[in-house]
Amino acid sequence: MTTSEEQSRGREQERTRVHVFRDDALGDLDAVGLAAAIRRGEVSAAEVARDAAARVRDADARLDAVQVHLDVPAPHGDGGGAFAGVPTLVKDNTDVAGLPTGHGSAAFVPRPARRHAAFTRQLLSTGVTVLGKTRLPEFGFSPTTEFEEGPPVRNPWNTVHSAGGSSGGSAALVAAGAVPVAHANDGGGSIRIPAACCGLVGLKPTRGRTVPNAQGRQLPIDIVVDGLVSRTVRDSAAFLAAAELHHRNPELPALGLVEGPADRRLRIGLLVDSPNGARTDDATRAAVTDTARRLEGLGHTVTPVELAIDPRFTEDFLTYWGLLSFLIGATGRTMGAEFDRHRMDGLSRGLRATYVADWRRTPGVLRRLRRTREAYAAAFRGLDVILSPVLAHTTPPLGHLSPSVPYATLIERILAYVAFTPVNNVVGTPSISLPAASLTPEGLPVGVMFSGRPGAERTLLELAFELEAEQGFPSLRDA
Repeated sequence: MTTSEEQSRGREQERTRVHVFRDDALGDLDAVGLAAAIRRGEVSAAEVARDAAARVRDADARLDAVQVHLDVPAPHGDGGGAFAGVPTLVKDNTDVAGLPTGHGSAAFVPRPARRHAAFTRQLLSTGVTVLGKTRLPEFGFSPTTEFEEGPPVRNPWNTVHSAGGSSGGSAALVAAGAVPVAHANDGGGSIRIPAACCGLVGLKPTRGRTVPNAQGRQLPIDIVVDGLVSRTVRDSAAFLAAAELHHRNPELPALGLVEGPADRRLRIGLLVDSPNGARTDDATRAAVTDTARRLEGLGHTVTPVELAIDPRFTEDFLTYWGLLSFLIGATGRTMGAEFDRHRMDGLSRGLRATYVADWRRTPGVLRRLRRTREAYAAAFRGLDVILSPVLAHTTPPLGHLSPSVPYATLIERILAYVAFTPVNNVVGTPSISLPAASLTPEGLPVGVMFSGRPGAERTLLELAFELEAEQGFPSLRDA
């Protein structure tokens, strides 16, 4: 590439990057640092809420990430909590009392929620100030936050690319510096995928680590868990510690506050290509193998591993995905009396139609999906953690995964992209997306994923702290 081409590419990347970091009450502090500044009296919670609201509006004007803006921020309790005064937003598939919950869908007109969802109460217990609700694709089904009508959520690293999904609105705002952390949830990768696309830390907790998700606990297999996306490992660690004070699951080992790396060296399995046959592209493969070399340099042992899950797993998960769409179509009137399943988007309609045509497979699908935990446990024999890509290829341009794409083409593209994350949802195990050290030639982050045994968040966080200290994470403020 010539010097002029490099300069042209640099100008184009700069033109399409969006961040709202500035010298105000938030500065470039993460949630832990901001809460500490508030406690010390260096800034007030009111100043932080005011400046964060301004940042959110500025970012949203260019990223289209917000569903509901709150002119008067939601109260954050009695001023206590690890994140007291820290501004955040809630994903718009989770109830906040008095605000509508739209689930990203045009199939109904949402009405204000009567009460907080259980996770909203857990989030508020940490002391956060809620500034509004973030956009998601319809019912969280898509790995990109795009719509048949209306603007997509844009990636702040390069606005012609996807911010991921389904927690794309939350990830875009955190990466752009509007807020330090934002709510996300994950039913097939929806915390980890947007974290990978936007260069964030995205920890999917063990099933049951946070309070049960209202939608997930009604399913034959509960695949949904709530958490957040952040820019630093310590924010993700501090959130889980604070959330545990509100809800402690006695069936899982206590977590407490993880504050840094451990001395213990780990046995890490390296999984580069997906069990479903989707081949990892060169840029993603390079990011994962580079991470493996860094880990070996830190004294960890890295060896190749196979995840010998049932070869029908992808087809089975797709059937289960279709079941979810079918159930929403059948019960949608609970969200709004005028719910019309025919107004669901192309992805939702396609998933539903696929399920209706093949519903007799359901008992076998559920049986095989439940058995996935056996193959997952077998892969961990002699290992502490598995390193893999988050996604099979780098972040696509907007439109590639749009729900307006014909369903047969769209689902083929999705399955070639979302090839690693769903296993953890079916098994219920923890998994974290971390930014790789380098960006792609298009100036986009790449995510690498660490997965653990049930309840192993401490191990994942300790390793994440170590990798963050060794390589650092790219930031839009510095890009």
